[in-house]
Amino acid sequence: MSEDPNKAQLDALSARIDGLKKTSQAEKPRGDEHYSGAQQGWRMVTELVAGLGIGLTIGYGLDWLFGTLPIFLVIFTLLGFAAGVNVMLRTAKEVQNEHEAKEARKKD
Repeated sequence: MSEDPNKAQLDALSARIDGLKKTSQAEKPRGDEHYSGAQQGWRMVTELVAGLGIGLTIGYGLDWLFGTLPIFLVIFTLLGFAAGVNVMLRTAKEVQNEHEAKEARKKD
């Protein structure tokens, strides 16, 4: 008779532990689904450098075509930088929204 209440308590405790294990495992992000901070940083740097490179290339090409070397090079380098910063800020906003959604799910 004394084993029945203990067994019921142990079963309840075991079920509670299993439930907590499942929730803690569900909250861990998988490496292939979410970017780490370093990956996000490199993504932003790559976007900025790509914008600069594309602007530089277009500007140099137009200057070579028209024979006006510094004008289009400077203009399109600045435009490429602005485009790179714009894409980088959009990525940062996306990361922030994902983080806020994750925090809201944790609170619920």
